[in-house]
Amino acid sequence: MREELSGNTAGLKASQSRRLLATWRRRVQQRELVSAELARHLTELSREVGRQLGVLLNRRGEVEHVIVGDARQLVLPDIGRARAGQARLRGLRLVHTHLKNEPLTRDDLTDLVLLRLDAIAAVVARDDGLPGKIYLATLLPFNASGDLYRLSEAPSIYDLDFDAQAQVAALEQEMARTAPVREVGVEGRAILIGVHRGERTAAEASLAELSELARTAGVEVLDTILQSRRDPDPRTLIGEGKLQDILVRSMAVGADLLVFDRNLSPSQARHISEATSLKILDRTQLILDIFAQRAQSADGKLQVELAQLKYLLPRLVGRDDSLSRLGGGIGGRGPGETKLEVDRRRARDRIAVLEERIDRLSGDRAVRRRQRNRSGAPVVSIVGYTNAGKSTLLNSLTNSDVLTENKLFATLDPTSRRLKFPRDREVIVTDTVGFIRDLPRDLVNAFRATLEELEEADLLLHVVDASDPRHEEQAQAVERVLATLDVERTPRLLVFNKSDRAPEQARMLALASGGVAVSALTQDGFPELLARCEEILWRRGKVLAPGHEPEFARPRY
Repeated sequence: MREELSGNTAGLKASQSRRLLATWRRRVQQRELVSAELARHLTELSREVGRQLGVLLNRRGEVEHVIVGDARQLVLPDIGRARAGQARLRGLRLVHTHLKNEPLTRDDLTDLVLLRLDAIAAVVARDDGLPGKIYLATLLPFNASGDLYRLSEAPSIYDLDFDAQAQVAALEQEMARTAPVREVGVEGRAILIGVHRGERTAAEASLAELSELARTAGVEVLDTILQSRRDPDPRTLIGEGKLQDILVRSMAVGADLLVFDRNLSPSQARHISEATSLKILDRTQLILDIFAQRAQSADGKLQVELAQLKYLLPRLVGRDDSLSRLGGGIGGRGPGETKLEVDRRRARDRIAVLEERIDRLSGDRAVRRRQRNRSGAPVVSIVGYTNAGKSTLLNSLTNSDVLTENKLFATLDPTSRRLKFPRDREVIVTDTVGFIRDLPRDLVNAFRATLEELEEADLLLHVVDASDPRHEEQAQAVERVLATLDVERTPRLLVFNKSDRAPEQARMLALASGGVAVSALTQDGFPELLARCEEILWRRGKVLAPGHEPEFARPRY
């Protein structure tokens, strides 16, 4: 262990530095918070140099760090900012001086919580250099009220009733007993974090959607935090101070996961991860995780893996930009190749393999579509925002049993069923993956082989949840994804679903946009829906000439 001073050492006299270095030779008894001799040594020097001084003591009573601050505060050395564990403390206690008769500061208490110190104490350095009043804080076990620490004080260290050895052991034992236990089937206990610079209502709606995504992923949401910022912080998105507050809050509620309602840059993710041992996810990672859980078919799993690797690759690069010149290949392989470069090369190779396999799958689908087209049956594709009721509509129309859940992205793999119209006419109805606001670009690209099904459709049924107050924003999000596909000339019909929940709302929306109001659960509105589909597909021609789409076929969102 190197005996050196930490912190604000500039301007100290040589004699003062020597006396401070002599602090390393002092010991306290294991049961003592601090000895009277060490306390006086610190307060005398603190008053002399006009700065706060502190020591970090281990449980053997040995000095591990000597810290020099300024007149108002001291900054602890890097002892690992990550939490030591729900039921364990750091094994270090901080004793430092205050030059005024002030209690422990907010920064003191934050350090206590985030570093999980055994205790933190401030000894007032009186004008005569002697130790004065002492302020003490210790952590509390996990409790329903969310209290994190216990504060106490005494006129002097002689009046302080604190057995460091016994009380810390009892505290850790109680922490182990009361530590929150994750329920079976729960993937994490999370705090959701949103940042906005404009309208708060839209940000709150987005955070509510993130909460639904978390529920779908099997995450228990403990709290949501929404911050207003003029500009996102380039290092941590939310700023260092706010991040500290959130980490303290995570301790209070027993969270082990932070989920951000924005996509974090590789640099931001790294800086946030360095501040805590909590798992960090952004919106894209959460959606990718849901897709990974939900994908059932072989091609669906390939597409999810491709999207995950494309998301991961720049973050592998971001971990150490200084190594970006050490490319794999000639001159780069062998013992000298870094693990980072191995990971990056393997990721690129796997991406190339997946893209080739997905291209083959796309070709296979094209063959099946051509065979289907030769059968003469028109194709109706159901599109819409996730959880709008697309699979329920398919089931009700075709008497099928496609999986339906009140969760986002219940359906990932396209499903086709035959539907018989009056006069023995048949159509093929296809259910597709649901869309969502800010759907990750890599995910859209990975699922392009699936979304190509829409380009061969003769009619798109755009299902909108009429009962959702954000229905217009959701419909626009779907239209933005459709705009990236070759479906501009494909007629589409707006279907305002869940009229059983909001009958008047669905009726008014359908009337205003030329759509149809239905309830996929009760089948209300189905006769009109089938009639409108038949009108588009047969009475006006199965394949419409460009520029001759029915007036109601183009959404007005």
